[in-house]
Amino acid sequence: MFSSRFSFFRFRVWSLLFCLSVGLSSMAATKWVGSWSTAPQLVETNNNPPAPGLTDNALRQIIKVSIGGDTLRLKFSNEFSTSPVTLESVSIAVSKGGGTIDVATSKDLTFGSKPDATMQPGTTVYSDPVAFALTPRMELAITINFGQTSASVTGHPGSRTTSYLLTGFSTPSSDFTKAVRTEHWYVINALEVRAPEEAHAVAILGNSITDGRGSVTDQQNRWTDIFSERLLKQPETSKVGVLNMGIGGNCVLGNCLGPSGVSRFERDILNQPGVKWAIIFEGVNDLGYTSNGAQTANNLINAYKQLINAAHAKGIFVYGATIMPFKGNGYYTADHEVGRGLVNEWIRNGGAFDGVIDFDKAMRNTADTLSLATDLQADYLHPNAAGHRAMGNYVDLTLFSGTDTLVWVDPRAGSESIWMEAERMVTATQGKNYQQVTDAAASNGVYLKTVNNVVGAAPTDSAGTVYFRFTTSKDTTYHIYARLNCPSWDDDSYWIMLDNGSFSMCNGLATSGWQWKLLGSYNLKAGAHVFAIANREDGACLDKLCVSSFEGAPTGMGGDDPLLTGLRPVQHAQAFKLAGVIPNPAFDRAELTLDISAPTTLTIQVYRPDGTLVNAWANKAFHAGRHQVAFDVSTWPSGSYLCNVRSEQGWGHCTLVVAR
Repeated sequence: MFSSRFSFFRFRVWSLLFCLSVGLSSMAATKWVGSWSTAPQLVETNNNPPAPGLTDNALRQIIKVSIGGDTLRLKFSNEFSTSPVTLESVSIAVSKGGGTIDVATSKDLTFGSKPDATMQPGTTVYSDPVAFALTPRMELAITINFGQTSASVTGHPGSRTTSYLLTGFSTPSSDFTKAVRTEHWYVINALEVRAPEEAHAVAILGNSITDGRGSVTDQQNRWTDIFSERLLKQPETSKVGVLNMGIGGNCVLGNCLGPSGVSRFERDILNQPGVKWAIIFEGVNDLGYTSNGAQTANNLINAYKQLINAAHAKGIFVYGATIMPFKGNGYYTADHEVGRGLVNEWIRNGGAFDGVIDFDKAMRNTADTLSLATDLQADYLHPNAAGHRAMGNYVDLTLFSGTDTLVWVDPRAGSESIWMEAERMVTATQGKNYQQVTDAAASNGVYLKTVNNVVGAAPTDSAGTVYFRFTTSKDTTYHIYARLNCPSWDDDSYWIMLDNGSFSMCNGLATSGWQWKLLGSYNLKAGAHVFAIANREDGACLDKLCVSSFEGAPTGMGGDDPLLTGLRPVQHAQAFKLAGVIPNPAFDRAELTLDISAPTTLTIQVYRPDGTLVNAWANKAFHAGRHQVAFDVSTWPSGSYLCNVRSEQGWGHCTLVVAR
């Protein structure tokens, strides 16, 4: 049923009994743990709320939790909407089915002690904690009276659960039995409970199979529901919450439905409260859409490695679920089957996952192992209700018991990684055709956007090219990754060139939000190198470059560019003292890093030790964020130089040392 491949140390912690008295049991430590969650996405037009719509109306939505508790809070999301959404009031109650509630259990939620909350575009909001007798697997009704809403809606279309839309505002006694019905969730994101320290959650990254395609609406019989019910029945796993983060039509790698698995892994898995285990069960849509099964399999494996490393860094165990057969479905081709075989072989035997859940083996047709068992399939791709039950019953519960602790050993240890911000490479002549865009989601707050199409051949001038200069310390293979945001297949390529070679097209870089993409792997000698990236398709966005001897994509924003952070930042002070000559290496170029909290105008002056002014910038405007000011120091004699920085808000200084 289960094969285990451990590449990290696991320690069993045995507790000893001591004769100590504890004052009050209520003093026991508790924490927030997820009991229910769903993955937000931009709702497609055909899945938007039906008439009369959400604005100034009431919506009752039904969820079924996993673990219980006596205190809970709810999270709401406006992540993908373009306008504010106001929750005028929100209440929770035990659901009695058909849109009715147990009125006696109804509780009003507050937000910062107020009954209402407005979510700006791209934001989420938590309710205040509320006392509520939540039992395991309880069906809960969440009723929202909306104020203003957005034409673009954040939600989760694949709820497999009926929601009830009522014209006008509601009260706990309002009759929802004749409300407009829809099988989608809107703005609700998560429910968390206060739980003891020994409680944890398992979060599942998945597609439509995990999202419940093939299960029965309102019966809450997805495979994850069956899995949760089994966990709750066993004493050693009765405090494990199950968080279903499946999105129908989702891909691991690129633009399908919803944010890609790679781009949403941090939001949906790593940041879930109390998560101790993750299951990755996704990849069939990547294979179903590809024209090269083997190449997509390789890309999936690299993505899995990236996700595993990110989870291990946070102490989370990661289990891989094999991709189930799909012969008979439109996805099936011999090429796609090759890709599935390569992925499953790596999941089983690659040694990267902490354990394997072999759904392929559990669900295959014994007479034709390339297809699903006939009594368990709905459309040769998705399981039917019996198939969901078989999957939920197959998962080995011992994976989620005990008090094992993951001791993470960074696989990058001993490797070399060089980080470079793209905007730092723009000069008066190089890269000036790129648009520099300020964005909090970009590393260092700025990225470069391509505004010119140069698709026929690489540009012949340097105005559309940025040159990343770096020095390697080893004779080995280096992998060059770029942090990109290429929102469609029409703006997903660049021209690239290493050292004195020629430009080649690097295509197929479409992303879902900011993602790290491999541009190429090269056998390099220790020493100085130059990697050039030139604009090809407008709309492509470049944030950062990583050159690494470690074969694995970075996560998040990656590491710091040392040329942005190498000098001491400006320190506000009442007085200063010049430092003596410090034997630092000499460079022809130095950079002063400034952290600006709000838009301002600065005057920057650099003095020699004898008080001679050697450089000055007067009334230079800066937007909020981190900035660097470059100095040409090639003709400066050795010594300490004083940098004075003045603004309307105050002044600061630091020393710059040139040693030759």
